[in-house]
Amino acid sequence: MTEARPSEQMRTLGVVQRGAPILTELARPFDLPAEREAAEAAVDALFASMERIGRVHPFAKGMGIAAPQIDIGRAAAVVQPPDEGAGAIVLLNPRVTEASDDTDEQYEGCLSFFDVRGLVPRPLRITVETTTLDGTQVTTVYERGLARLVAHEVDHLDGLLYLSRMRPGVDPLPVEEYRQTGRSWAYKQ
Repeated sequence: MTEARPSEQMRTLGVVQRGAPILTELARPFDLPAEREAAEAAVDALFASMERIGRVHPFAKGMGIAAPQIDIGRAAAVVQPPDEGAGAIVLLNPRVTEASDDTDEQYEGCLSFFDVRGLVPRPLRITVETTTLDGTQVTTVYERGLARLVAHEVDHLDGLLYLSRMRPGVDPLPVEEYRQTGRSWAYKQ
């Protein structure tokens, strides 16, 4: 019996796969607090998906999932930092308001095309504005690996896949050739 390709595993777990129009569309923001129930339902669905996925695949670098990846075209995403003790980050209507000029390039994966990993340049620090369920605007600064995870999910809500962030001429690497599974991203001090 042949083991399912990683992307087929994700499809089976309810993750929308590359080629689906929803992955390239701008996610619709929530009008908070008026749409609080819809936002809570989207976040609950994201956490349920994350739990299912986490049971079949370990994520040493942390993990994130955006609502379009589970066929919800709304501006919601959740990120679980690699530190097990750190709480999950809920992103509602996130918007990157500032990005550092300092960048690095690391491999990223995406649940919506899990058969490859891509070398993606990202800022080492980003400032993100989000909306809470009660409609309050909150600004948070993320650095290094967490900045990378959050930026990846914000891109999903903007209809972008990491492939569009890769340098021209750099191709994704088949997962069979990728040798960094189970290790955190490395950063210079």
